[in-house]
Amino acid sequence: MRAAVLEATYAELAERGYLGLTVENVAQRAGVHKTTVYRRWATTDGLIADALASTAADAWPIPDTGTLEGDLIELAREVVRGRSPVFEAVIAAGFQSTPARDALREFYARRHEEAATVVVRGIERGEAPEGTSPVELVRLTCAPLYYRMFVTREPVDDEVAVRSARAALAAARAGVL
Repeated sequence: MRAAVLEATYAELAERGYLGLTVENVAQRAGVHKTTVYRRWATTDGLIADALASTAADAWPIPDTGTLEGDLIELAREVVRGRSPVFEAVIAAGFQSTPARDALREFYARRHEEAATVVVRGIERGEAPEGTSPVELVRLTCAPLYYRMFVTREPVDDEVAVRSARAALAAARAGVL
């Protein structure tokens, strides 16, 4: 039942956005009674927070190309591939709801920690200086992509992903991180 409700939450977010998300529509889509949803989640913010927590528990594919540059490029490509109406609705919800914002922050903190393993491996191979912050390098790799997607609404593609990863790696090698 939980999986069906959380899947319905994402589907409703994709279709209606945060402002159109209702417990009633989620319940109907999931095939459960709305009192069941209210009893467990109480609000749409609770649904969003639990959906993000559930997704965060799923393993994120961490690349292992053999080089730090290759791994950062693959991380950036994953951000580009992951863009979807659901992704955009969840980000928008984070601007409109404190629980959604907190859940989103937790989600990304966990993802960045997981992805930081590629940087740790790169430092061990001598591809980035000792003292480089693994999480900051992951953030710097992804930040230009999110900026284009959500601030300037510019297109992002493979070329942009590669450039973002290479710029972040150059900053790390220059000792900025």
